[in-house]
Amino acid sequence: MKYSTDISVLNKSVCRPYLLMLACIALLQLLFAPPITAAPKLQHAALSTGNEGKALLTWKSSLDDHSQSQLSSWSSSANPCSNWVGIRCNKAGRISSMNITSSGIKGTLGHLNFSSLPHLTTIELPQNALYGTIPSNIGNLSRLVLLDLESNNFSGVIPIQISHLTNLRYLSLSNNSLHGSIPKEVTFLKSLVELSLMLNDLTGSIPTSIGNLTNLTFLYLRDNKLSGHIPSGIGNLTKLAELSLETNQLSGPFPEAIGKLRSLTLLSLADNMLTGSIPKSIGNLGDLSLLYLHQNSLSGPIPKEFGNLKLLTDIRIFTNKLGGALPEDAFSNLTYLQFLALSDNYFTGHLPQNICSGGSLVRLSIFDNNFVGTMPRSLKNCSSLENLSAGGNQLSGKFSEDFGVYPNADYIDLSDNEFYGELSWNWSAFQKLTSLVLSSNNLSGEIPTELGEASHLQRLHLFSNRLHGKIPLGLGKLSLLLDLKLDSNKLSGSIPPEIGRMSKLLNISLSANNLVGAIPEQIGDCTQILELKFSHNALNGSIPSRIGNLHSLATLDLSQNMLDSELPKELGELKAIEKINLSHNRISGSIPSSFDHCLSLISIDISYNQLEGPIPNTAAFQKASFDALRNNKGLCGSVVGLKPCPQSTEKKTSRRRSKRIIFLTVLPILGTTVLLIVVLGIFILARSHTPHVESKPRELTGNLFTFWSFDGKMVYENIIDATENFDPKYCIGAGGFGRVFRAELPNGQIVAVKKLHATDGDALRSPKDFTSEIRALTNIRHRNIVKLYGFCSHTQHAFLVYEFLEGGSLMQLLNTDETAAKFEWIKRTNMVNDIANALSYMHHDCAPSIVHRDISSKNILLDSEYQAHISDFGAARLLKPDSSNWTSFAGTYGYAAPELAFTMEVNEKCDVYSFGVLVLEVIMGKHPGDLIMSVLSASSSTHAILLKEILDSRPQSLTKQMAANVVSLAKLALLCVDPNPQLRPTMKQVSVHLLKEKPSLESLFPVITIGELMALDLSDF
Repeated sequence: MKYSTDISVLNKSVCRPYLLMLACIALLQLLFAPPITAAPKLQHAALSTGNEGKALLTWKSSLDDHSQSQLSSWSSSANPCSNWVGIRCNKAGRISSMNITSSGIKGTLGHLNFSSLPHLTTIELPQNALYGTIPSNIGNLSRLVLLDLESNNFSGVIPIQISHLTNLRYLSLSNNSLHGSIPKEVTFLKSLVELSLMLNDLTGSIPTSIGNLTNLTFLYLRDNKLSGHIPSGIGNLTKLAELSLETNQLSGPFPEAIGKLRSLTLLSLADNMLTGSIPKSIGNLGDLSLLYLHQNSLSGPIPKEFGNLKLLTDIRIFTNKLGGALPEDAFSNLTYLQFLALSDNYFTGHLPQNICSGGSLVRLSIFDNNFVGTMPRSLKNCSSLENLSAGGNQLSGKFSEDFGVYPNADYIDLSDNEFYGELSWNWSAFQKLTSLVLSSNNLSGEIPTELGEASHLQRLHLFSNRLHGKIPLGLGKLSLLLDLKLDSNKLSGSIPPEIGRMSKLLNISLSANNLVGAIPEQIGDCTQILELKFSHNALNGSIPSRIGNLHSLATLDLSQNMLDSELPKELGELKAIEKINLSHNRISGSIPSSFDHCLSLISIDISYNQLEGPIPNTAAFQKASFDALRNNKGLCGSVVGLKPCPQSTEKKTSRRRSKRIIFLTVLPILGTTVLLIVVLGIFILARSHTPHVESKPRELTGNLFTFWSFDGKMVYENIIDATENFDPKYCIGAGGFGRVFRAELPNGQIVAVKKLHATDGDALRSPKDFTSEIRALTNIRHRNIVKLYGFCSHTQHAFLVYEFLEGGSLMQLLNTDETAAKFEWIKRTNMVNDIANALSYMHHDCAPSIVHRDISSKNILLDSEYQAHISDFGAARLLKPDSSNWTSFAGTYGYAAPELAFTMEVNEKCDVYSFGVLVLEVIMGKHPGDLIMSVLSASSSTHAILLKEILDSRPQSLTKQMAANVVSLAKLALLCVDPNPQLRPTMKQVSVHLLKEKPSLESLFPVITIGELMALDLSDF
């Protein structure tokens, strides 16, 4: 390097004799120096960096084997400056830059000696698998300008030594597991242009000295657990272009000082606890394009100063307490507006007439407000519109006049308003429309047969209007329809047989009309139906036997008709049926014997018919009220109010019941006798071999829980001893209900002990009810549900004792690259089957059914063979419904069904949603995050994502057949996370689907996009 530098100087100053002399000497040295072989040249090159190269090689050797292979070019025989991947040097030959992005390297930074790399100006290690803490000696890199460690697995706190990096301009520690507060020392870095700490677990408040970072252009702190007020000093960041503080726990008012940030293009304060009004100073943000204030508690009107924000393209202020009328003039100025979400507020008055004056509006969401009057005139010609959600207002107007043609529309919801007139749209122009919800209005006229031209419709809700005439045959063209609701109208005529062409229907309701004629046999072609409701009509004839083809049918309501003939035996053979209402008809004959095996049935109403003979010996009939059976010709049985069956009838069924009588009578007596003998034997042995010292735990052998009393007194002392009085070193997990400990008992048996929080004692049900629930839960036996052995109670402690599984949780497995790589696709699909089977058992085979309420990857435990087991089942049943802890069991954030944001009604469909999220997590290898909302909101950019791009890349490559299974699983998951609970399948349907042979999809995978996947026709589901 010295020689080349001298020659460079010579070329610039050839007239200087002394430089010429030095150059000549240098050339002579080169000419007459002994020859150097190739190997010594390479060695010299490597040594030219001295300690720098050695420091990096030492760090490389500390990484796991796979990571070292990724850095195979890092070798002592190669020049770091020209041959090492990701390494760059400055002109002096000193290492100045490390850029190893998305390379999958795994290890810590603890073995990287930053003191040996004093010339580093750039460190870029994003999207890898680095873990551990960020070393404090990183503060020695005084020349560092850029530090990017985002999307790794770093934990611990942000070291305050980062404040020593006074030249730092870009700092990103996003998407890690950092905790603790943001150190105020970070605000000493006055050269910072970008600070990104989002997607961590940071707590505490935003430093009040944040205003010191006057050069800051980008500040991203979203998706943490920050609290307190937004400091007013943030107004000093006058160069700020993007400010993202969403999804924290920030409180207090919307800061007036934000109005000083005149360079802002993005402002996101959403999903916090902000109160008060939106200040007028927001009108100063003339460059603002994106404004996200949704999911807070903001109140008051939208200030007219909004009209100054002429560059706004996206406004999201839904789910607040805002009210008043929208400023007309302000919205007339927003000509670039593409997305406007004002739903779930208290807005009143008319909608601004020029809301789509710029012709760019893509999404308008104003549902659940108090808007009145007609729709804006500019909306009629708004051909860009894709999503219109205006339900739950008091809007009015003539339907055919106030709306235009929207060729790009995907979703239209105008329900619960006062629109009137006929449905005379040019329906053939709506080729992208999937959801049309016009229910609960004053629409009249006939349903146009042209509606069948909107061939992509999946949801059609026209119920609770004043529609009349026949159901048009053209609706049979809607082959993709999933949900058809025409009830509570004035429709007449017969049900067209063309309805059988809607083979994908999940829900159909034609109730409360004036329909006549027979139920068409073709209804049996709609094999996926979950709910069929034809009640309150004038239908006659028999119930078609082909109803037995509806293997997924859960609810059947044919009440209040004029059906006659006998019940088809196929009706009792439906394996998923839960509720049947056939009341107020003319059905005759006896109830078919097939109902004796209809174990899924929960509710039955056959009152006001002409049925006779014995009622089936199943729970639904035997526990039915007399009102559900009354007014028949001659039903008999043991239900109070019915006549006992004649002796001759009893003889016919005596053989069938004889074995049940034997088991019910003899088996309990025999079991009790054996139990007493065994317990007495254990007691005698314990007395003879245990010293009479109360403080010493009793030494028991065998499975301690085989004959364990439910209050756990026999093993209480052993558990306290095994956990050293619940020492934290035995803790293996924690949740909202308590902490989980590993306990090895004296006989070698290992159990998981969930110690309830001390404050939960008052939240538990009454002792009698609590014991009853424990008894019920301990009787549950399923190979994919963690066994609950029982409950230990003491004045100091209360805990549940579960089976221990050595494989840990699914969350732990997916969060570690090594274990996730071994979690092969066949194991993943089998695990999904396990979970589905367990949930189906809990929902459909337990009486009463059990809703888990908190299905998430942390509650899925694995054994050594990767068999999945659901843990924490039934925990909510142990709480008092009115206790403060009840709401904590509504689910884990990111897995909870969206309807839980509006209601605390938890049912089986909430578990189905969580299951769908879990399946996507298994497919992607991580929580799907915003992907679910993006997919379900019909985002075109999201729909263009290839399925292969979101697949977990850590397991081995997919086989063609396994690829088909994964495509099918992904489609199933998307069905389960449908925002409408009614459109989600039941877990029994999911379980049955997974048992079927999957369609051949090799030609589609892996180039199928998310959008194509959602529209994919899976013939077996």
